[in-house]
Amino acid sequence: MKLEKLIGSLLLFSLLLAACGAPAVDLPAPQVEVEEGAAPEVSAGSFPLLITDDMGREITLEAPAARIVSLAPSNTELLYALGAGSQVVGRDAYSDYPAETANTTDIGDTFGALNTEVIASLDPDLVLAAGITPPEQIASLEALGITVFWLGNPEDFEGLYENIYTVGLLTGRGQEANDLAANLQDRIAAVDDALTGLTETPSVFYELDASDPAAPWTSGAGTFIDLIINRAGGRNAAAGLQGDFAQFSIEELLVQNPDVIVLGDANYGVTPELVAQRAGWDALAAVQNSRVYPYDDNLISRPGPRLVDALEQLARLLHPDRFSP
Repeated sequence: MKLEKLIGSLLLFSLLLAACGAPAVDLPAPQVEVEEGAAPEVSAGSFPLLITDDMGREITLEAPAARIVSLAPSNTELLYALGAGSQVVGRDAYSDYPAETANTTDIGDTFGALNTEVIASLDPDLVLAAGITPPEQIASLEALGITVFWLGNPEDFEGLYENIYTVGLLTGRGQEANDLAANLQDRIAAVDDALTGLTETPSVFYELDASDPAAPWTSGAGTFIDLIINRAGGRNAAAGLQGDFAQFSIEELLVQNPDVIVLGDANYGVTPELVAQRAGWDALAAVQNSRVYPYDDNLISRPGPRLVDALEQLARLLHPDRFSP
Protein backbone atom coordinates (compact mmCIF):
# COMPACT_ATOMS: atom_id res chain seq x y z
CA MET A 1 0.00 0.00 0.00
CA LYS A 2 2.88 2.39 0.67
CA LEU A 3 4.24 1.85 -2.84
CA GLU A 4 0.78 2.38 -4.35
CA LYS A 5 0.43 5.62 -2.40
CA LEU A 6 3.87 6.80 -3.51
CA ILE A 7 3.07 6.16 -7.17
CA GLY A 8 -0.24 7.96 -6.81
CA SER A 9 1.43 10.90 -5.13
CA LEU A 10 4.00 11.18 -7.89
CA LEU A 11 1.23 11.20 -10.48
CA LEU A 12 -0.66 13.80 -8.50
CA PHE A 13 2.26 16.19 -8.16
CA SER A 14 3.26 15.76 -11.81
CA LEU A 15 -0.22 16.67 -12.98
CA LEU A 16 -0.52 19.60 -10.63
CA LEU A 17 2.89 21.02 -11.42
CA ALA A 18 2.22 20.68 -15.12
CA ALA A 19 -1.09 22.50 -14.71
CA CYS A 20 0.73 25.53 -13.37
CA GLY A 21 3.49 25.54 -15.96
CA ALA A 22 1.54 25.43 -19.22
CA PRO A 23 2.70 27.84 -21.92
CA ALA A 24 0.40 30.31 -23.62
CA VAL A 25 -2.19 28.71 -25.89
CA ASP A 26 -2.08 29.44 -29.62
CA LEU A 27 -5.54 28.57 -30.89
CA PRO A 28 -5.85 27.03 -34.35
CA ALA A 29 -7.82 28.49 -37.23
CA PRO A 30 -10.59 29.42 -36.99
CA GLN A 31 -9.13 31.31 -34.03
CA VAL A 32 -11.49 32.38 -31.26
CA GLU A 33 -10.50 34.84 -28.56
CA VAL A 34 -11.86 33.73 -25.21
CA GLU A 35 -12.76 36.59 -22.92
CA GLU A 36 -12.95 36.07 -19.19
CA GLY A 37 -16.08 34.13 -18.28
CA ALA A 38 -17.11 33.69 -21.92
CA ALA A 39 -17.65 30.56 -23.95
CA PRO A 40 -17.76 31.65 -27.60
CA GLU A 41 -18.67 29.23 -30.35
CA VAL A 42 -16.21 27.68 -32.75
CA SER A 43 -16.98 26.12 -36.11
CA ALA A 44 -16.25 22.49 -36.88
CA GLY A 45 -13.32 23.52 -39.07
CA SER A 46 -12.44 22.34 -42.56
CA PHE A 47 -10.07 19.61 -43.64
CA PRO A 48 -7.23 19.27 -44.35
CA LEU A 49 -6.75 21.15 -41.08
CA LEU A 50 -3.54 23.05 -40.36
CA ILE A 51 -3.40 23.58 -36.61
CA THR A 52 -0.74 24.83 -34.19
CA ASP A 53 -0.29 22.94 -30.94
CA ASP A 54 0.74 24.44 -27.60
CA MET A 55 4.43 23.84 -28.29
CA GLY A 56 4.12 26.04 -31.38
CA ARG A 57 4.34 23.08 -33.77
CA GLU A 58 2.20 23.05 -36.93
CA ILE A 59 0.19 19.84 -37.31
CA THR A 60 -1.81 18.82 -40.37
CA LEU A 61 -4.81 16.50 -40.20
CA GLU A 62 -6.31 15.32 -43.48
CA ALA A 63 -9.59 14.41 -41.73
CA PRO A 64 -11.01 14.43 -38.19
CA ALA A 65 -8.93 12.11 -36.01
CA ALA A 66 -10.64 8.72 -35.97
CA ARG A 67 -8.01 6.65 -34.14
CA ILE A 68 -6.68 8.55 -31.14
CA VAL A 69 -4.23 7.54 -28.43
CA SER A 70 -4.39 9.68 -25.28
CA LEU A 71 -1.29 10.05 -23.12
CA ALA A 72 -2.93 11.65 -20.06
CA PRO A 73 -6.10 11.25 -17.96
CA SER A 74 -7.10 14.89 -18.54
CA ASN A 75 -7.09 14.39 -22.30
CA THR A 76 -8.94 11.09 -22.06
CA GLU A 77 -11.67 12.64 -19.94
CA LEU A 78 -11.99 15.55 -22.37
CA LEU A 79 -12.31 13.24 -25.37
CA TYR A 80 -15.07 11.25 -23.72
CA ALA A 81 -16.84 14.41 -22.54
CA LEU A 82 -16.97 15.51 -26.19
CA GLY A 83 -18.55 12.21 -27.20
CA ALA A 84 -15.36 11.11 -28.96
CA GLY A 85 -14.86 7.99 -26.85
CA SER A 86 -15.45 5.75 -29.87
CA GLN A 87 -12.50 7.47 -31.56
CA VAL A 88 -10.10 6.59 -28.70
CA VAL A 89 -8.17 3.40 -29.45
CA GLY A 90 -5.56 3.69 -26.69
CA ARG A 91 -5.01 5.48 -23.39
CA ASP A 92 -2.39 5.67 -20.63
CA ALA A 93 -2.55 3.44 -17.58
CA TYR A 94 -3.88 6.20 -15.31
CA SER A 95 -6.89 7.03 -17.49
CA ASP A 96 -9.67 5.39 -15.49
CA TYR A 97 -12.58 7.77 -16.08
CA PRO A 98 -15.19 7.33 -17.39
CA ALA A 99 -15.68 3.61 -16.82
CA GLU A 100 -15.76 2.95 -20.56
CA THR A 101 -12.01 3.61 -20.73
CA ALA A 102 -11.53 0.08 -19.39
CA ASN A 103 -12.54 -1.20 -22.83
CA THR A 104 -9.73 0.77 -24.51
CA THR A 105 -6.21 -0.54 -25.01
CA ASP A 106 -3.90 0.38 -22.12
CA ILE A 107 -0.62 1.66 -23.62
CA GLY A 108 1.09 1.65 -20.21
CA ASP A 109 2.65 4.05 -17.76
CA THR A 110 3.64 7.33 -19.42
CA PHE A 111 5.98 8.40 -16.59
CA GLY A 112 8.91 6.64 -18.22
CA ALA A 113 9.73 5.38 -21.67
CA LEU A 114 6.64 5.05 -23.85
CA ASN A 115 5.67 1.64 -25.18
CA THR A 116 5.96 2.85 -28.76
CA GLU A 117 5.47 -0.66 -30.11
CA VAL A 118 1.98 -0.91 -28.61
CA ILE A 119 1.10 2.64 -29.68
CA ALA A 120 2.25 2.02 -33.26
CA SER A 121 0.29 -1.25 -33.38
CA LEU A 122 -2.91 0.72 -32.80
CA ASP A 123 -2.30 2.61 -36.06
CA PRO A 124 -3.32 6.00 -34.61
CA ASP A 125 -3.92 8.99 -36.82
CA LEU A 126 -3.38 11.21 -33.77
CA VAL A 127 -1.64 10.93 -30.41
CA LEU A 128 -2.95 13.54 -27.98
CA ALA A 129 -0.12 14.50 -25.63
CA ALA A 130 -0.49 16.74 -22.57
CA GLY A 131 1.42 19.09 -20.32
CA ILE A 132 2.93 16.08 -18.54
CA THR A 133 4.31 14.65 -21.80
CA PRO A 134 8.05 15.39 -22.18
CA PRO A 135 9.43 16.45 -25.59
CA GLU A 136 11.53 13.29 -25.91
CA GLN A 137 8.37 11.16 -25.85
CA ILE A 138 6.88 13.25 -28.64
CA ALA A 139 10.10 12.86 -30.64
CA SER A 140 10.07 9.08 -30.21
CA LEU A 141 6.57 8.90 -31.67
CA GLU A 142 7.22 11.31 -34.51
CA ALA A 143 10.27 9.24 -35.48
CA LEU A 144 7.77 6.47 -36.27
CA GLY A 145 5.74 8.81 -38.48
CA ILE A 146 2.96 9.24 -35.90
CA THR A 147 1.17 12.61 -35.70
CA VAL A 148 1.32 14.07 -32.18
CA PHE A 149 -0.59 17.10 -30.89
CA TRP A 150 0.64 18.59 -27.59
CA LEU A 151 -2.28 20.05 -25.62
CA GLY A 152 -1.04 22.29 -22.82
CA ASN A 153 -2.79 22.26 -19.47
CA PRO A 154 -5.09 25.22 -18.75
CA GLU A 155 -4.26 27.78 -16.07
CA ASP A 156 -7.87 28.92 -15.60
CA PHE A 157 -11.37 28.10 -16.77
CA GLU A 158 -10.96 30.21 -19.92
CA GLY A 159 -7.97 28.03 -20.79
CA LEU A 160 -10.16 24.97 -20.24
CA TYR A 161 -12.65 26.31 -22.79
CA GLU A 162 -9.81 26.81 -25.27
CA ASN A 163 -8.73 23.19 -24.86
CA ILE A 164 -12.29 22.03 -25.41
CA TYR A 165 -12.54 23.98 -28.67
CA THR A 166 -9.15 22.72 -29.83
CA VAL A 167 -10.01 19.05 -29.25
CA GLY A 168 -13.38 19.68 -30.87
CA LEU A 169 -11.55 20.79 -33.99
CA LEU A 170 -9.17 17.83 -33.96
CA THR A 171 -11.99 15.31 -33.62
CA GLY A 172 -14.55 16.97 -35.89
CA ARG A 173 -16.82 17.63 -32.93
CA GLY A 174 -17.14 21.40 -33.07
CA GLN A 175 -20.79 21.48 -32.03
CA GLU A 176 -20.16 19.13 -29.12
CA ALA A 177 -17.32 21.43 -28.04
CA ASN A 178 -19.65 24.44 -28.13
CA ASP A 179 -22.27 22.58 -26.10
CA LEU A 180 -19.79 21.31 -23.51
CA ALA A 181 -18.14 24.70 -23.00
CA ALA A 182 -21.51 26.43 -22.69
CA ASN A 183 -22.70 23.86 -20.15
CA LEU A 184 -19.57 24.26 -18.03
CA GLN A 185 -19.86 28.03 -18.22
CA ASP A 186 -23.48 27.86 -17.03
CA ARG A 187 -22.53 25.61 -14.11
CA ILE A 188 -19.73 27.95 -13.04
CA ALA A 189 -22.10 30.92 -13.28
CA ALA A 190 -24.61 29.05 -11.09
CA VAL A 191 -21.94 28.63 -8.40
CA ASP A 192 -21.01 32.30 -8.67
CA ASP A 193 -24.66 33.30 -8.34
CA ALA A 194 -25.18 31.06 -5.31
CA LEU A 195 -22.21 32.66 -3.56
CA THR A 196 -23.17 36.25 -4.33
CA GLY A 197 -23.05 38.48 -1.26
CA LEU A 198 -20.91 36.22 0.93
CA THR A 199 -19.84 37.90 4.14
CA GLU A 200 -17.62 35.07 5.38
CA THR A 201 -14.92 33.21 3.51
CA PRO A 202 -13.60 30.28 5.57
CA SER A 203 -9.90 29.52 5.50
CA VAL A 204 -9.19 26.18 3.83
CA PHE A 205 -6.24 23.83 4.14
CA TYR A 206 -6.03 21.45 1.18
CA GLU A 207 -4.08 18.34 2.15
CA LEU A 208 -2.20 16.67 -0.68
CA ASP A 209 -0.12 14.21 1.32
CA ALA A 210 0.36 13.87 5.06
CA SER A 211 2.69 10.89 5.12
CA ASP A 212 4.56 13.15 7.54
CA PRO A 213 1.70 14.60 9.64
CA ALA A 214 4.07 17.16 11.15
CA ALA A 215 4.73 18.60 7.68
CA PRO A 216 1.91 17.81 5.24
CA TRP A 217 2.13 18.78 1.58
CA THR A 218 -0.29 21.40 0.31
CA SER A 219 -0.82 23.91 -2.48
CA GLY A 220 0.23 27.56 -2.48
CA ALA A 221 -1.05 30.46 -4.55
CA GLY A 222 -1.45 30.38 -8.32
CA THR A 223 -2.46 26.73 -8.69
CA PHE A 224 -5.82 25.37 -9.77
CA ILE A 225 -6.38 24.27 -6.18
CA ASP A 226 -5.89 27.85 -5.03
CA LEU A 227 -8.11 29.17 -7.83
CA ILE A 228 -10.95 26.78 -7.02
CA ILE A 229 -10.75 27.42 -3.27
CA ASN A 230 -11.15 31.13 -3.92
CA ARG A 231 -13.88 30.68 -6.54
CA ALA A 232 -15.74 28.37 -4.14
CA GLY A 233 -15.90 31.11 -1.52
CA GLY A 234 -12.91 30.20 0.60
CA ARG A 235 -9.39 31.41 1.38
CA ASN A 236 -6.35 29.23 0.89
CA ALA A 237 -4.65 28.92 4.28
CA ALA A 238 -1.38 28.16 2.47
CA ALA A 239 -1.52 31.06 0.00
CA GLY A 240 1.61 32.54 1.55
CA LEU A 241 3.78 29.55 0.70
CA GLN A 242 6.91 30.06 -1.36
CA GLY A 243 6.36 27.87 -4.39
CA ASP A 244 3.31 26.21 -5.88
CA PHE A 245 3.54 23.10 -3.70
CA ALA A 246 5.37 22.67 -0.42
CA GLN A 247 5.25 21.14 3.01
CA PHE A 248 3.42 23.07 5.70
CA SER A 249 4.67 22.69 9.27
CA ILE A 250 2.25 21.77 12.01
CA GLU A 251 3.39 24.92 13.82
CA GLU A 252 2.31 27.10 10.89
CA LEU A 253 -0.89 25.09 10.53
CA LEU A 254 -1.72 25.86 14.16
CA VAL A 255 -1.06 29.55 13.52
CA GLN A 256 -3.32 29.58 10.45
CA ASN A 257 -5.91 27.42 12.27
CA PRO A 258 -8.02 26.69 9.17
CA ASP A 259 -11.79 26.57 9.38
CA VAL A 260 -11.91 23.70 6.91
CA ILE A 261 -9.54 20.87 5.98
CA VAL A 262 -10.04 19.20 2.61
CA LEU A 263 -8.49 15.75 2.28
CA GLY A 264 -7.14 15.48 -1.24
CA ASP A 265 -5.44 12.27 -0.09
CA ALA A 266 -8.74 10.60 0.84
CA ASN A 267 -8.32 8.22 -2.11
CA TYR A 268 -5.38 6.71 -0.20
CA GLY A 269 -7.44 5.92 2.89
CA VAL A 270 -7.05 9.15 4.87
CA THR A 271 -10.20 9.90 6.88
CA PRO A 272 -11.36 12.69 9.22
CA GLU A 273 -11.08 10.21 12.09
CA LEU A 274 -7.43 9.53 11.33
CA VAL A 275 -6.74 13.27 11.06
CA ALA A 276 -8.20 13.82 14.53
CA GLN A 277 -5.76 11.24 15.94
CA ARG A 278 -2.65 13.08 14.71
CA ALA A 279 -0.52 14.73 17.36
CA GLY A 280 -1.53 18.37 17.73
CA TRP A 281 -4.26 18.32 15.08
CA ASP A 282 -7.05 18.13 17.66
CA ALA A 283 -6.33 21.79 18.47
CA LEU A 284 -7.39 22.91 14.99
CA ALA A 285 -10.78 24.57 14.55
CA ALA A 286 -11.59 22.41 11.52
CA VAL A 287 -11.11 19.25 13.59
CA GLN A 288 -12.96 20.57 16.61
CA ASN A 289 -15.93 21.65 14.47
CA SER A 290 -15.99 18.47 12.37
CA ARG A 291 -15.19 20.33 9.18
CA VAL A 292 -12.65 17.87 7.79
CA TYR A 293 -13.91 16.53 4.48
CA PRO A 294 -12.81 13.66 2.21
CA TYR A 295 -12.44 14.85 -1.39
CA ASP A 296 -11.80 13.16 -4.73
CA ASP A 297 -8.53 14.78 -5.76
CA ASN A 298 -8.85 13.41 -9.30
CA LEU A 299 -11.41 16.14 -9.94
CA ILE A 300 -8.90 18.90 -9.34
CA SER A 301 -5.56 17.31 -10.27
CA ARG A 302 -6.67 16.38 -13.78
CA PRO A 303 -7.08 19.61 -15.76
CA GLY A 304 -10.14 18.55 -17.73
CA PRO A 305 -13.91 19.14 -17.68
CA ARG A 306 -14.30 17.70 -14.16
CA LEU A 307 -12.59 20.81 -12.77
CA VAL A 308 -16.11 22.24 -12.72
CA ASP A 309 -17.25 19.25 -10.63
CA ALA A 310 -14.39 20.12 -8.27
CA LEU A 311 -15.66 23.69 -7.97
CA GLU A 312 -19.26 22.64 -7.36
CA GLN A 313 -18.34 20.08 -4.71
CA LEU A 314 -16.00 22.39 -2.83
CA ALA A 315 -18.50 25.26 -2.87
CA ARG A 316 -21.12 22.95 -1.35
CA LEU A 317 -18.69 21.84 1.36
CA LEU A 318 -17.75 25.40 2.26
CA HIS A 319 -21.23 26.94 2.00
CA PRO A 320 -23.88 24.22 2.26
CA ASP A 321 -26.52 26.80 3.19
CA ARG A 322 -26.20 28.37 -0.28
CA PHE A 323 -27.16 25.21 -2.17
CA SER A 324 -30.21 22.95 -2.29
CA PRO A 325 -29.78 19.51 -0.70
